[in-house]
Formats: sequence, structure tokens, C-alpha cells
Amino acid sequence: MQPIVNDLVMTQQRAIYKETKCGPAPCGSERAKGDIVLSPQGCLVFDDSVLDKNHSREMELVYRHYSGNEHRIIRGIGLISCVYVNPETEQFWVIDYRLYDPETDGKDKHQHVSEMYDACFERFLEGDLDFRAVLMDIWYATTKLMVKIHRSGRYFYCPIKPNRAVSEVKAEQKYTYQAAETLAWTEDELEQGKVVHLREFPQGLDLKLFRVAVSTDSTELVVTNDDSPSREAQAVREAQGLRWKVEQFHRELKGITGVDACQSRKARSQRNHIGCAVLVWLAFKRQATQAFSSVYALKQGLLDDYIKQQLRSPSLVFS
Repeated sequence: MQPIVNDLVMTQQRAIYKETKCGPAPCGSERAKGDIVLSPQGCLVFDDSVLDKNHSREMELVYRHYSGNEHRIIRGIGLISCVYVNPETEQFWVIDYRLYDPETDGKDKHQHVSEMYDACFERFLEGDLDFRAVLMDIWYATTKLMVKIHRSGRYFYCPIKPNRAVSEVKAEQKYTYQAAETLAWTEDELEQGKVVHLREFPQGLDLKLFRVAVSTDSTELVVTNDDSPSREAQAVREAQGLRWKVEQFHRELKGITGVDACQSRKARSQRNHIGCAVLVWLAFKRQATQAFSSVYALKQGLLDDYIKQQLRSPSLVFS
């Protein structure tokens, strides 16, 4: 049944492509603009995913990436996404994305995220976007990116590696660095956080470090420049929970649009296909929101309608 579903999605992709006439834009922000419900507590979430092309050998845009789902290195197209999350409604929308192609543009994934943040902050200054915080995966916990977000007046929440060099900040004492995982924690610090300084950060730019439980036997070390008294461990856990919205977007994009099904070897064709897939996801998201349903239920409904139509009037007749 999967080919029928993909045919239905491709029909919608072709309709959207025809509607836009010049093909899909490099990002979905303009397409989603009328759908986004902004909030002063809004968050930007950055993360990447791999479109599996593990058996391709001559396809452009294909590089070797580490896949979190596969837990190994695979060949594929790197998709770096920016998702806007409204924490009050828990709704989310993709507003920008980039494709990893260092041989063409010479940019790594950190540069793509930095440029997407610059574009989002410009929209914030123009009044077209409202957000309070930025959430990122451990891969993007770079000094350059976190300092940029801080200097723009926004908050960030970002997990760091256990061996990241940090120093507890104590009155009239010099910074003494050690691996973050070796820090000792009091009961109050587990709840209120610990004030630390990251090596290579500007002098005086101290952060709050929290040890956040992500499962019964696993914790994350999360740093933030949000030093408000109300920012306690529970609030950080809730903020980190919003980070998984980008993972949900990637699952839905792959599950309902066939974004990784294009077998063309040319980069332009791959870019057009991925752009159409993002536009299809936005269309599904809009209709699902209006129908108080999920994108998966909406797709299943299309399949049910297609089967009913074929039973009434088959398009293929065998004599």
C-alpha cells in the first residue's frame, strides 16, 4: 500500500509546485507565515536529520553523516531545520531549513544554524517573529553560537558534553576548570542550578548549569544564560522537552511526504523534491490543525478516500 500513499503525496507536491510556478522556496517561512501563532514565550529549535541514501554512489548532496536513529555513520543528505515552537499551545512550524553541501558552499552545519538564527533575529527586529529562547542539540553547543545568542538578548538552553571544561563561580576566586561530569552537587544546586563558567567563554559571562534527568537512568548537563530566580530544574526540563518538537517534525516529514524517496542524482532535483516535501508538510499541518487531527490521520484519510474512489470507479480494469 505504500506506493499508493506516496502517489497521493506526490500529487499534492505537484499541485503545490504548479501553484508556486517557480518551484519551492529555499525555506518554508513565507508559506507558514499565516499559520504561525506567535508567543512572547516562543522558542526556536535547531537540529539536523539525515535523509538516508546509504545505497547511492553517484548522487549529489550525499555525504557521510552520523545517524542518531541508526547509531552509526551512513550516507545521506543532511537536512538542518529551524522549528518555531509555541510553548503555550505546544504547536510547532518549520520556518527555515538548509541542506548540508560543503563542497558547493563551504559551510559546516554550525554556520548554517548561525545564518538561520541571524535571519530569525532580523525578523524578530522587524516584528514578524517573536521568541524568547533558543534550544539546540549538544552538537551545536559551540562558544561562538551561544555567545551570539546571548549578545542578541535571547536565552539559550543547550546540553553540553560530560567532558566540557567548566569552572564553578565562587566569590573572589579564579576560574579552576574541570570536566562537567566531575562536579559535585548539593541538593539546592540540583534544584536551583549551579553557576559556572565555560572555558573559552568571555570573562564575566557566567552561565547556569543544570543536571536534568531525561530517563530513569540517564541525565543531561544543560547550560543556559537565563539566570532569573524562577528558572529552576523543573522549568529547564520543560524547556528541554520542547526540543523534541524538531524530532517530531523530522519523523512526520519522512513519514508522510516521501522526502527521502527521490532517486535523482542531480542536486537541483533533490533540492526541488525536498522543498516540495516541506511545503506538503506545511499543507498537511494546516489542515490537521483545522480538523483538530494529526498529520498521520489526515494522510490515512486520503488513502481511505482513494480506496473508496477506486472501488467505485477503478482506474485500472483487467479483462
